[in-house]
Amino acid sequence: MTIKISPIDMDARKTLDLRPGDTVRVYQKIEEEKGKYRLQAFEGLVLARKHGTEPGATFTVRRVLSGVGVEKVFPLYSPMIDRIETIKRSRVRRAKLYYIRDKVAREARRQLRRTRMMGASPTEESKLEAVAEADVREEGEPVVAEASDQAKE
Repeated sequence: MTIKISPIDMDARKTLDLRPGDTVRVYQKIEEEKGKYRLQAFEGLVLARKHGTEPGATFTVRRVLSGVGVEKVFPLYSPMIDRIETIKRSRVRRAKLYYIRDKVAREARRQLRRTRMMGASPTEESKLEAVAEADVREEGEPVVAEASDQAKE
């Protein structure tokens, strides 16, 4: 006679092989009205997994939405998570992939520079600039206004 305390399958979550570098789709329960839930998928790259398989275990997923990087930290054993699907597995050589944040911001700036050299229209430049600055602001890096003003001249 086993007593089930948790609404989730603890053993299945414990044996879930979730590693940094995996692209996963996390289905999260969102409460619409009292007692009514819908599933919302969040698909992205796993940057980190912390605290192993203990009750407080978490994993961080990063995704770029509308040109802005979004990260969510999910508790592994949360009853609000319906299921976790591994879509793609990448071979990585780090335990934590926090450097991806800076890498994406650098690539956005590089792309902005490339379009300026090609002679893009001013409206396209302003859109790309806004995307690059929004990603940099989110990552916590200071946005340097002087550097962008010098590049315009």
